[in-house]
Amino acid sequence: MPQKPLIACVDDDQSAREALQGFLKVSGFSPDIFSSAEEFLQSDRLDEMSCLITDIHLRGMSGLQLQSRLAASGSRLPVIVITAFPDDRVRERALNAGAVCFLDKPFDTGDLLTCIHSALNRRHATQP
Repeated sequence: MPQKPLIACVDDDQSAREALQGFLKVSGFSPDIFSSAEEFLQSDRLDEMSCLITDIHLRGMSGLQLQSRLAASGSRLPVIVITAFPDDRVRERALNAGAVCFLDKPFDTGDLLTCIHSALNRRHATQP
């Protein structure tokens, strides 16, 4: 049986993390949830991640800072950005920095699935 893709979720809102975790499980993915960017970066499973879903507004390092840190380290991990505070400049910045998608909360789960599949396709296309 093929291994389920490991999807990392970073959100400082516990209810949002739990909702994402449940949705990803029933959608056939293996979720790994984190309450901060710093916690995510300390994970010993970073190389196993297939995709990252991150909120913009986090305690400590923001989602955009996390995206930049990953890019600076040479990571090819596809990033999906979510936010409850939509801002066109932030959206443009995230997408220009390589985010696969930028979704406003509350988002349609179908849209999230489309973004995840795009991210997984991008991940497979960039793997050596």
